[in-house]
Amino acid sequence: MSYEFDLFVIGAGSGGVRAARFAAGFGAKVAVAESRYLGGTCVNVGCVPKKFLVYGAHFADDFEQASGFGWSSGEPAFDWPILIANKNREIQRLNGIYRNLLVNSGVTLLEGHAKLLGPHEVEINGQRHSAKHILIATGGWPQVPDIPGKELAITSNEAFFLEQLPKRVLVVGGGYIAVEFASIFHGLGAETSLLYRKDLFLRGFDGAVRKHLKEELEKKGLDLQFNTDIARIERQADGSLLATLKDGRELATDCVFYATGRRPMLDNLGLENTGVELNDKGFIQVNEQFATSEPSILALGDVIGRVQLTPVALAEGMAVARRLFKPEEYRTLDYSLIPTAVFSLPNIATVGLSEEQAREEGYEVKVFESRFRPMKLTLTESQERTLMKLVVDGKTDKVLGCHMVGPESGEIVQGLAVALKAGATKRIFDETLGIHPTAAEEFVTMRTPVGS
Repeated sequence: MSYEFDLFVIGAGSGGVRAARFAAGFGAKVAVAESRYLGGTCVNVGCVPKKFLVYGAHFADDFEQASGFGWSSGEPAFDWPILIANKNREIQRLNGIYRNLLVNSGVTLLEGHAKLLGPHEVEINGQRHSAKHILIATGGWPQVPDIPGKELAITSNEAFFLEQLPKRVLVVGGGYIAVEFASIFHGLGAETSLLYRKDLFLRGFDGAVRKHLKEELEKKGLDLQFNTDIARIERQADGSLLATLKDGRELATDCVFYATGRRPMLDNLGLENTGVELNDKGFIQVNEQFATSEPSILALGDVIGRVQLTPVALAEGMAVARRLFKPEEYRTLDYSLIPTAVFSLPNIATVGLSEEQAREEGYEVKVFESRFRPMKLTLTESQERTLMKLVVDGKTDKVLGCHMVGPESGEIVQGLAVALKAGATKRIFDETLGIHPTAAEEFVTMRTPVGS
């Protein structure tokens, strides 16, 4: 049977665009459908605009610390609308780049909502298209718990387009998005509280990292309230919001920001017209080659719920394109040793196993750890401290995990991720000369284990 396209991609986010571009480069006839914005979550309401806001929030520390280096100026003032307008202009530029990447690759770009009509058929804008393979890359969507007044809350989708910076913000959640936005709002001058229903945020991260970040955020004056959750939200006569907590307390605020998880974006996708199955968490079930239970349909990225990170979606997109159209270059994707950053203030970066994970997996663990006040801060009043930690297998000397909380941690740990991927031992770290004076050199000068 002949088809109009070799590959029809639904969703022009990171993974979908990567798969489409490279499939076209391998000689396939490809179409991409997108109903919202080119570049997906990351470019429009995720990593990219968030990083701009993090940069903006960090200037509060920079201004405060400048006097220690002899700089003096007037009282700094922050203008939220200017930051948002500049952010919007850059995102529009990136949208155009994504459009050009697709079109210049020979991909047919169809803008509208695509719906599956069957294993090989898609409808968009009233037109039907057939494809030998269909790739679902529709991403995820933030969700707010079903509580009275939920419509008064916002998520990351809306936060990037607020007309003004709220004076008071309640951030609800314990994942990296919650921690990052709490840092952003607080750094930009809002009176911010972070509410989380369990004992400590960032579940799954190394315990030392979680505790260290808690201490540093509290030093900065961020209000952290654990074992706390909202029961309902109400609009007050003056336009403000009143959040009633499950313990009966009431908190007045101007904005309630929820970061309590994301669901797969499957709305009106037409999965009922196919044999595609979902897993027990509602994400599309795929095998290691990203094939669904419907042989002609594949899925990748946030919609499959594995590791919801942009570089992972990009790697998955490349893997799909190779498997379908250049199988001699295909290789199974390795999900181990994925480096991760949390752009809280201070930043977190990590790669490999946490101390807790290493012990659970039965390793004979040695821990090397350093906490210090960065050199830059010694001329200032700031008491912020950096944490660096290595988790080592006591039997083989192999470095199992690398963790950092501090300035530019993502930039530092990215390079160390290469070393861990190559199987570096602690001895190799020890024999590597440091760049002096830098914070990064601490990773190659830790000699005495602090725990085993």
